[in-house]
Amino acid sequence: MNGARRLNEEVYVKSTIHNREVLVAVCDADLLGKTLEGGRVPFKVSESFYKGELMEVETSLDFIKRGTIVNVVGKKVVEAAIEARLVHPEAVLYIGQIPHAQIVRI
Repeated sequence: MNGARRLNEEVYVKSTIHNREVLVAVCDADLLGKTLEGGRVPFKVSESFYKGELMEVETSLDFIKRGTIVNVVGKKVVEAAIEARLVHPEAVLYIGQIPHAQIVRI
């Protein structure tokens, strides 16, 4: 999938600062508020954690690049992060069919 095909695909991005850390949470828009099944425990894509600004997935990559602790969930954003070389494909966990990745920069 290339960037042009993703142009209208939206994600929610929430960025917060905690002490010296920049926490960035990004989820595919269609996953917000859902509970994902298929892992060892259910995974809630909670509005309190993920609901921030709605934006195009390509724009969210700028936020992901600036984060020191990053959580991404959903096919759109995880694929974009892999293509941008921000997430290694082997670092992706799946909750059912939905990919999830974390980035921690030290």
